[in-house]
Amino acid sequence: MNTIQGIIFDLDGTIGNTLPLCIQAFRQSIEPLALKQLSDQDIIATFGPSEEGTIQTLIPEHYEQGIVNYLQFYQDLHDLCPAPFPGIIDLLDQLKAKGVRIAMVTGKGRHSTVITLEKFKLDNYFEYIETGSPSGPVKDQGIAAVLAQWSDLNKNSILYVGDAPSDITASRKAGIPVIAAAWAQTAEPEKLLAQQPDQIFYTINAFADWLQSLLPDTPNP
Repeated sequence: MNTIQGIIFDLDGTIGNTLPLCIQAFRQSIEPLALKQLSDQDIIATFGPSEEGTIQTLIPEHYEQGIVNYLQFYQDLHDLCPAPFPGIIDLLDQLKAKGVRIAMVTGKGRHSTVITLEKFKLDNYFEYIETGSPSGPVKDQGIAAVLAQWSDLNKNSILYVGDAPSDITASRKAGIPVIAAAWAQTAEPEKLLAQQPDQIFYTINAFADWLQSLLPDTPNP
């Protein structure tokens, strides 16, 4: 593999263990409006679009109130996930020190992405941030948007890092190598392996160790 010049990260389940937080915020914001209980699978089955898409699917008649409630609960409950995964900040600092460009492409909505990055104190790490769409998955388009900004880099020197099978297919569609992040408790390694990522890592330390020989010797100018 080429020397790494850029890495694009997913957020939920990759940078932090935020998926349980998302599910709890959905449950508390939607159930009182829907007047019924929702299982984790009811909620997870709507994932792909941003949060707005989930709320449109589950309570279309209460869409605007659902959005307001979700963002409030998401912020109020964020102490369920107060920090990124151990090792993430060290990794990002190392990448920046080596001159590796860093971006984020997430399926989350813009507002919840801002909340999490501020909570994690990561809001100044990412050169570009592309968020999700209520209409459906757009990660391949988000990756393509970052690649357009990084047109001076070799595509084979850019990695996408994500924890979902759909991250692998989006990366393939965009034409860049992809690393499967299987370090979250919510990851499903068998499903990731079935999509044949370029590499899969079960710990952040293992990913960081693998990167060592692929990072630039000196910072990029």
